[in-house]
Amino acid sequence: MASKRVPVEAAGKTVSVSSPDKVVFPEAGITKIEVVRYYVAVAEGALRGAGGRPNVMKRYPKGIGADFFFQKRAPTSRPEWLDTAVLKFPSGRTAEEVVPRDAAGLAWMAHMGCIDLNPHPVRAEDLDHPDELRVDLDPVPGVEWPQIVDVARVVKEALDDHGLVGWPKTSGSRGIHVNVRIHPRWSFDDVRMAALTLARDVERRVPKLATSAWWKEERHGVFLDYNQNAKDRTVASAYSIRPRPDARVSMPLTWESLFECDPADYTLKTVPALFEANGDAHAAIDEHPGSLDSLLELAKEHEAQGMGDAPWPPHYDKREGEPPRVQPSRAKKGKKTKGRRQPKHPLLTIAKAAKKADALEGLERWKAKYPKAAEHLEAADVLVDAMRGRYRTWTRIRVNLRNVPEGERPPEEAPDPDYDPSVEWTGEPDE
Repeated sequence: MASKRVPVEAAGKTVSVSSPDKVVFPEAGITKIEVVRYYVAVAEGALRGAGGRPNVMKRYPKGIGADFFFQKRAPTSRPEWLDTAVLKFPSGRTAEEVVPRDAAGLAWMAHMGCIDLNPHPVRAEDLDHPDELRVDLDPVPGVEWPQIVDVARVVKEALDDHGLVGWPKTSGSRGIHVNVRIHPRWSFDDVRMAALTLARDVERRVPKLATSAWWKEERHGVFLDYNQNAKDRTVASAYSIRPRPDARVSMPLTWESLFECDPADYTLKTVPALFEANGDAHAAIDEHPGSLDSLLELAKEHEAQGMGDAPWPPHYDKREGEPPRVQPSRAKKGKKTKGRRQPKHPLLTIAKAAKKADALEGLERWKAKYPKAAEHLEAADVLVDAMRGRYRTWTRIRVNLRNVPEGERPPEEAPDPDYDPSVEWTGEPDE
């Protein structure tokens, strides 16, 4: 039976950790108290990424094998020494979010079930002007680590050409993140436009390896997710533990180390010793803020060439100059409807489920029902989307039939399972 509470000393404060022996990572046998102590051990580095910033609490109260939920509002029963900041979101709503300032703040968040850290790209003292541009390299299914690294090399070249210093880290999942400190002079929209322009510049340099295409059915290689810079979006920060079976860590590295590393080497069990021995590879990140002027000038050139804005995430208000916010596969065939593009790929929605495992089971049922079509699918043709709801994510699976001969393409059917995400918007309060 798990002991009731264990006190953890950090930054001159005491955090009382409940259920310390609760197993958070079943395959690795890692407990809650180990997660808490990890963040205390790497606090100096982790605070460079998440410290002094509002953080969304992504909580796994029963470990990574069970449901998690997002909590924007700081709990009312929190330590009096814990800082907060009030954010305003595009929806018009506000939330008082947690702002960790020291190792005790990180320990308390881990005690609350936060496995990774999800800070906004702003400081609590200036919530309207980001001081970080985030480059998220997100590989499509089937793309291996060497190609992701090749794209990261080009990202570095592009940043150098625009006078910016990039600080790379493994994402802790399949990709790579590059953080760029900037002077806090630009709006969220400006930073997002700079990120979009950088993505297009990288795509121009290596069009066979990288893409800036927002719609999954049009992507190939490595997607540079410019929309991670839209207001209200967060990314797992440096030294975050990711909810993977091996408790992998989003590890800050030098460029040279990134090009030679194996991301699997960085886990909760290995990183504290590496941190103690080598220090933080991003220790000087705050000493190199840069300007977005060069990227924004290039954005004007792109616009003059006919490349204006690109699609925003679906829950944002429609922006002036934004192209039609409809995925190409849902454009109506045979009709020249104003504002709608003709579909490039036939796409079927196969499953919608609250849990990913249930959606994947639905995919297997579809493959068993249509084995001839399934034989033609490539890894990148199966689109597994983590759809963010109000409090948690749900999973949608689609298949792209572009590689299936027309005579063997299954018809559009109701998804199996067919989860209704609107159930999350029934007034359930933040916990």
